[in-house]
Amino acid sequence: MLFVSVKKSVLGLAASMLLSVCAYAAPTAPAAPTPAPDFTLKSATGENIRLAEMRGKVVMLNFWASWCGPCRQEMPLLDGIAKKYSKMGFVLLGVNVEQESTDAKKMLKELGVSFPILFDTDNKLSVMYKLEGMPTSVMIDKKGKIRYIDNGYRPGDENKYRDQIQELIRE
Repeated sequence: MLFVSVKKSVLGLAASMLLSVCAYAAPTAPAAPTPAPDFTLKSATGENIRLAEMRGKVVMLNFWASWCGPCRQEMPLLDGIAKKYSKMGFVLLGVNVEQESTDAKKMLKELGVSFPILFDTDNKLSVMYKLEGMPTSVMIDKKGKIRYIDNGYRPGDENKYRDQIQELIRE
């Protein structure tokens, strides 16, 4: 009984530490805009979505997982941003990185987000985009170049996303 209790405490502490690291990771940006790797993934609605078909729009890829507390906190805020800027040429694509999508689908139902959700069940896209933590947001300009990479989420980061989106839409 004591072993089980200690094991749960250690696991809980490890999970808390991981989420803290994810939530407060420093933002990075490519030294120079680099081409965003193209991909095609199946969405939650069953349709295939290809990044190259979105050329001419500002695209934000938001990589997330159901076990990530900051992801859960950020997603409803991102949904509001997507609704506000979609008519101006902005597309938000949520990319779930879990091998099994059951928990992700349950979380999506709870949160009720409306932006397209893609499933990277074999983690090929995660490797292509060199993810370092959850959540990670990649901002891609109208020419298909990566302009911003934001690792982690802290309350207020949505203001930074709005600034980045507005800048890229104006270009």
